[in-house]
Amino acid sequence: MSSPSAERLTPELASAFARIALGHVAREYPNKLDHVLDGPEDAQGPRALHPIFFGSYDWHSCVHGYWLLASVLRLHPDIPEAPAVRAQLDAAFTEANVAAEVAYLARPSARGFERPYGWGWLLKLQAELLAHDAPWAGRMQPLADAFVRRFKDFLPKAAYPIRTGVHSSTSFAIAIASDYARLRDPELLATFEARVRGWHLADRDAQAWEPSLDDFLSPTLVTAECLRRLLPAHEFRAWLMAYLPRLAEGRPQSLFTPATVTDRTDGKIAHLDGLNLSRAWCWRGIAGALAADDPARAVAKDAARLHLAASLPHVAGDYMGEHWLASFALLALGAGDASP
Repeated sequence: MSSPSAERLTPELASAFARIALGHVAREYPNKLDHVLDGPEDAQGPRALHPIFFGSYDWHSCVHGYWLLASVLRLHPDIPEAPAVRAQLDAAFTEANVAAEVAYLARPSARGFERPYGWGWLLKLQAELLAHDAPWAGRMQPLADAFVRRFKDFLPKAAYPIRTGVHSSTSFAIAIASDYARLRDPELLATFEARVRGWHLADRDAQAWEPSLDDFLSPTLVTAECLRRLLPAHEFRAWLMAYLPRLAEGRPQSLFTPATVTDRTDGKIAHLDGLNLSRAWCWRGIAGALAADDPARAVAKDAARLHLAASLPHVAGDYMGEHWLASFALLALGAGDASP
């Protein structure tokens, strides 16, 4: 896919990522639906249920596939794929399509639809669309509003976080949704901050019993990245030193060792490439929050480079990884990141 030494989004990488996403956001099958049948009339195909997000194997991957397209278009507007990207965004983000996606959420059985992973990605997509001189964000606002309401209704009832390395992670969803909250919804941002303080401020000496075979997120590091985005910098640094007190020594070692991927045609084992890329994203953010003379900063930056090199060359090849990994590579490269 790319030289393992690549550490920034070059025009060549932007083009490659755009071609990957253009090849799957409108590819309806194969498809793994998150869909509850209330009756025989609900037995419909992906495009009928979700006129925007019917591609990319599943709803949430299609959402972040569109985030990737919008992000590379903004960052490298002159790539050869730019006209095709604009045409795809124009075709997808229409008022009628958005209304159908909103209507799907109104079904009583869709109350838990894509919670919380898809919620976070939809708001991150909307944060990106807001940066474009195009009608896309305005048309998508009703769908963004629906997911904002879901976060506000759900989080006060969430007595505990979900500390996983997969889609149910509350830290990851809040981390990526905070981009939108910071831009457009101070109340939502305050809700996020209050909730993660209650969940995680007392976390100490993380043992990092990871990875698990299904992980595409680090439960340990994504919590740190979430708090980095929501706490004042000085408070985050003090918390981090208690949470990972041996960070400057490269311990726990599990956090500094890229995962081994034994079969990239197996959808769950391929998650581990995503783990390497999301760890690179987290380590990069953590390093940026540390003082220039902090020895932990260099350790974190080295860990980011090591994890990125392990999986960036593998974002394309088999559809089980190809339908989503480029989005995580884009995160790992620091592109499209609206966090402070």
